[in-house]
Parts: sequence; C-alpha cells; structure tokens
Amino acid sequence: MEQVRVGIIGMGMGRNHGVYYRQAPEADLVAICDANEARLAEKAAELHPRKTYTRYEDLLADPEIDAVSVVLPNYLHHEVTLKALEAGKHVLCEKPLAMNAAEAEEMVRAARRLGRTLMVHFNVRFNPTSQAVKRAIDEGALGQIYYGRSVWHRKRGIPALGGWFTRKEMAGGGALIDIGVHRLDLAMWLMGFPRPVSVSGATYGYLGRELGEHQGKTFDVDDLAAAFIRFENGATLTLETSWASNSEKREDQWLHLFGVAGGAVLRNLHEGYEFEARILRGTDHDVFAEVPATPEPLESAQQHFCRSILNGTEPMAPGEQGLTVMRVLDAIYESSRTGKEVRL
Repeated sequence: MEQVRVGIIGMGMGRNHGVYYRQAPEADLVAICDANEARLAEKAAELHPRKTYTRYEDLLADPEIDAVSVVLPNYLHHEVTLKALEAGKHVLCEKPLAMNAAEAEEMVRAARRLGRTLMVHFNVRFNPTSQAVKRAIDEGALGQIYYGRSVWHRKRGIPALGGWFTRKEMAGGGALIDIGVHRLDLAMWLMGFPRPVSVSGATYGYLGRELGEHQGKTFDVDDLAAAFIRFENGATLTLETSWASNSEKREDQWLHLFGVAGGAVLRNLHEGYEFEARILRGTDHDVFAEVPATPEPLESAQQHFCRSILNGTEPMAPGEQGLTVMRVLDAIYESSRTGKEVRL
C-alpha cells in the first residue's frame, strides 16, 4: 500500500483535515461525509473527493476506505470511533478524544483489540515552533524539566454560544475541554509526557452564563479553568484557560518551561495564531535567549497519521496519550466540584 485511502466524517473543521490530506503524498482522499447536504456539496467542490456521503455508516461500509478522520461534536467521538474501528478503519479523532476518560479508555481498548491505529488530533504539536522546541529539548537544551506554566486566555471568544460547544451534555465541558486541552497536551508532550499523580483545579462560568442569559441561549459549561498538576517524576504544571475573561488581549497563548539546564518559551504574536519560540540558556549571572532551529521537513498531523499506518509505527499522538489527558481533565472537573485534590 503506497497511499492510505481516507474518508472524513464531519465537514466543519473536517474541511481543514481535507486540505492537509490533499497536500500529503501518503494520502488518497476517497470520501467525505456530512449530514448537511449544502455544506457537503460546498466542501466537495473544494476538496474533490471521489465520493460523498450523508450518513457516516455508509462511509464506514465503503471497502475502499482504510482510515477516517472523525471531526464531529465531542459527544459523537466515542460512538463513531468505535464503529469505525469495528469496521476495520484506522482513526484520527479530533480532540478531546472523548467526553470523559471512561469513553476514551473504551476507544483505546478497542483499537488495541482490533489492531488499528488510533491517533488524537493534537495538531498544536505539529506547529513549527512546537517542533523546534521539542527538538531542542530532545537534544538536552533544558535538561530535567521540573516546572511549567501553560496558558490560553481569550478576552471574548465563546464559540457558537447556545450551540453544542456550550452544552455540557454535548461537549462534556467548556473552555477547559475545548482549548485548555491543547495547552495541557502541549506542555505534557514537551515535558516528556510524565505520569500525572494528582490534580487540584477550579472552573468558573460567570461571564458565559451571564451572556447566555442576556441572549436567551444555553451555557452550562466553564468559561475559565485553572489547575495545578503533579507528576510522578516530581515535576509540576500550572494550567490556565478561558473563553471569556476580563483581560487585555483577544488571544493570549503562551507556555514557559523551566529546566535545570535552560528554559523555553512559546507564545502567540499579535493576539493571533502566529507563534514564536525561544530557548533560554542560563549562566552563573544571566539568561540568554536564542531562536531554536525548526526541523525540516515538517509534516501535518494528517500526513503523520498516514505515514504511521504505512510504516506500521505508533503515531506521535497515540490514543493512550489522549486517554491520559482525558484523565487529567476529568480530575480538574472533579477537583473543582469537590474542592479537593484528586489523586490519579
């Protein structure tokens, strides 16, 4: 097999998956699926798949398809991924892997049992700045990493107020499970993915609930979350995230890692989605910043997914790591509910 024959289920954010599959020599975009016929036709005209489906069950029954991207609302990740695995397909599932760790664990077990690849779409890992810092860390620039701070705050950025994003029964949570998951995963990945052992957290929904009441729309999730996470190796991580907060910047994303030999900073520029990275090297009297080299060639998450299937290797963001992230997210929500530290 020289190419992985791919289908995409869900053509909202699934459109971006299609663009990256089209750019990957390892991928053959066979089919796309969406229940919204108008959207399906629009994306088909752009992406030019050979087939279109309005029912994901029909796509999964297509013997020409080897693998699928599941790009649906959170509450559908578990059901559709399990059906895809049972149909013999490899799966690239959007983040978060599931609504909770129990669902995620069932998905991981199914992939193992069926011998299929399950990868989580932690696409921030594939950013050039993330890759540059990862390579510097792997080369020993930071030494032992013992503390991290990871932040993503929005001034006013609740997605589709009143839609599935702001309904707990459909999303599982709010800002934490939507964008906080990216900052948590990125920090843990760069720290070497140490095993989390305890979590203390708090979540809030003051601004979102007020906006929902004013507009007559449902908002029963968090708009801000904060957590402190301890790992088995002694390292710790502070996490902050919000969809709505009384802060200065429209989008404020940054990560600071503290190591024995050096540090690293990643941050967004101009309150947008362009990023810069710095490696901080310490001497006896000062700290100096340098720009890390970006590895070449870079690959998208979709290309990496297909390449891992072709090579029979574990993907960089396996389902097992998505499950660990879900356990931490569950623990943050539980700690907020009880007011107590949660042991993992």
